[in-house]
Amino acid sequence: MRFINELHEGDRINGIYLCKQKQSAVTKNGKPYDSIILQDKTGTLDGKIWDPNSLGIDEFDALDYIEIMGDVTSFAGAMQVNIKRVRKAGEGEYDPADYLPVSENSTDDMYRQLLSMIGTIKNSYLSALLKKLFVEDGKFLKSFQEHSAAKTVHHGFIGGLMEHTLSVARLCDYMAGAYPLLKRDLLLTAALLHDVGKTRELSSFPLNDYTDEGQLLGHIVIGAQMIHDLAKEIPDFPETLENQLVHCILAHHGELEFGSPKKPALAEAVALNLADNTDARMETLTEIFAADKGKKEWLGYNRLFESNLRRTGDV
Repeated sequence: MRFINELHEGDRINGIYLCKQKQSAVTKNGKPYDSIILQDKTGTLDGKIWDPNSLGIDEFDALDYIEIMGDVTSFAGAMQVNIKRVRKAGEGEYDPADYLPVSENSTDDMYRQLLSMIGTIKNSYLSALLKKLFVEDGKFLKSFQEHSAAKTVHHGFIGGLMEHTLSVARLCDYMAGAYPLLKRDLLLTAALLHDVGKTRELSSFPLNDYTDEGQLLGHIVIGAQMIHDLAKEIPDFPETLENQLVHCILAHHGELEFGSPKKPALAEAVALNLADNTDARMETLTEIFAADKGKKEWLGYNRLFESNLRRTGDV
């Protein structure tokens, strides 16, 4: 098979891909068609079956692995594939590892780094809280290690949540050393916990979509609830410390319009917001430039950055 990031307009493809989404629709002329999203570990590709009732189009559903034959075209500046034939693939015909995006970093290595950071927390209450989640709760840990940090935009791959969490924690650790104003134990604990709600906001791969709980509450509120409940399990956990930690979680998006129920009021909350935004934006740039594979210097206007992005040239 050819991976999605290797495809170009004009190619004819014949291979097995994961059908991430499938939706039936009708053209302006009243003709039915199917719109699907194909996925492999390198990305996603929009697909259209313009005659779903024709011979050669077998029955299949979302999250099935399907063998397709079709032609790669361009529509509105994006690639899509016009699918001529579809067959549902059977087990043994594909390796799931080829279809799910995965962090380039080892899960075991990232977990060792996370445990090492937890080991530096001196406050006994914060240390106990972190260990309850990341050491004692095997079900949570498995979900945390396998989850993405987002459906789209940044770290949208297996292990992305852990990778993002570690990056934010490292930035916070630097800031805690550079600015004595910051309480390191509180800041690092908040960094390690800031996105734990995403384990319930987003479903696991291959779906990686918003759950009902995620749609109704969002990961910030879910995470704050999780921390509140955990603190109640630790005898004599100081109320003031819990409030400060929960505030950092509630304020880590920085602005009300970005989903934060509160704006940062503590220095640690300000630092966490800056670290979270820094890592998210730098990873987004990394993924944008990687997707282009060095083909162009100017990549065009990007809505997130509100700028025409350019690759840095050699000097």
